[in-house]
Amino acid sequence: MRKAGPLHVRDSSRLPRRAPVPTHHPEAVLDVVVPVFNEEADLEPSVRRLHAHLRETFPYPFRITVTDNASTDRTPQRAARLAHEFPEVVSLKLAEKGRGRALSHAWSLSPAPVLAYMDVDLSTDLNALLPLVAPLISGHSDIAIGTRLAPGSRVVRGPKREITSRCYNALLRSTLAVGFSDAQCGFKAVRRDVAERLLPLVQDSGWFFDTELLVIAERAGLRIHEVPVDWVDDPDSRVDLLATALADLRGIVRIGGALGRGAFRPAAVLGRGAAEVTDGPMRQLVRFGAVGAVSTLANLLLYAALRPLTGAQAANALALLVCAVANTAANRRLTFGHGGRGHALRHQGRGLVVFLIGLALTAGSLAVLHHEAPTATHHTELLVLLAANLAATLLRFVLFRMWVFRA
Repeated sequence: MRKAGPLHVRDSSRLPRRAPVPTHHPEAVLDVVVPVFNEEADLEPSVRRLHAHLRETFPYPFRITVTDNASTDRTPQRAARLAHEFPEVVSLKLAEKGRGRALSHAWSLSPAPVLAYMDVDLSTDLNALLPLVAPLISGHSDIAIGTRLAPGSRVVRGPKREITSRCYNALLRSTLAVGFSDAQCGFKAVRRDVAERLLPLVQDSGWFFDTELLVIAERAGLRIHEVPVDWVDDPDSRVDLLATALADLRGIVRIGGALGRGAFRPAAVLGRGAAEVTDGPMRQLVRFGAVGAVSTLANLLLYAALRPLTGAQAANALALLVCAVANTAANRRLTFGHGGRGHALRHQGRGLVVFLIGLALTAGSLAVLHHEAPTATHHTELLVLLAANLAATLLRFVLFRMWVFRA
């Protein structure tokens, strides 16, 4: 099994150790929540199949909670009939839609020490269920997720869903620097003591619920275990890809904005104060690169606008100065996690020194170009500036990490 790397923790020995889940009592050790909306046709065969699988393969007491959120067909009646037939099945009904709302409600009410959920279509092979929850029962991990994007996974689905899934997870890695590979696979589990801390922090009640929960958990330094799964796409799935994608993008912007403002500190909320959670250099480099790409584009556009008015050297200096101040502020919050106003002036002062070094590098490049090729075109100037800015960006990252924002 493959485990997603959590955020680097400077003193992992201070993180609370998870005790194994007690399994010797008659109460349910595992509660599998099945959120449903208008699933009267698929609900009964899926729950019967899941119940039979757990009865045959799961060695401890279990529970299945069917959580209906505002169905308008006979899904609630089907769920109630299953609950009457099987002592291990519980039926809940919510008046409002939202997968995240259904999961949060069911998990909050459950007494089981390990909480899981899966989609009602059972697209994920149930043989992965025991490997999913075993690390939580043993105390090895805090959260476990199924992944369709890991080596060892076997996935059958159309190209549209495949491309959408990969693009979404690539977007998460590039914008929020997450370490887990598959945010939206409907096959996850969490320890109840962890869920009690995480659920109050999650704002989304729809499809982004999974992603937000995982981002908070990873930022808090919790262990996320990944299990490669076999997964077959449900051809009758009624998920609106466009609406879901737009909602996910809004969620990414909201979480990214909170991180940027320093208002999103799950490590402190989860009581991890003694263990300082920080990003490693590779994740910092990814975010620094994203900020740098925007800064470089802004610098070139500003230079192009100022060049006819001030000349090449003055336009380069002004454009670089404006972008450097904005770049330092953005990296201070987004890349190196410094929120609030503490040491802001010191950071900007050191950033100004880095700016002067970058100015010397880019100005020197223009000077060499004009000396060697006095008739160089405006297009050539831009290409030289682009190359010089890339070199200055790499140097800026090293100086930012080792000096400007050094802890």
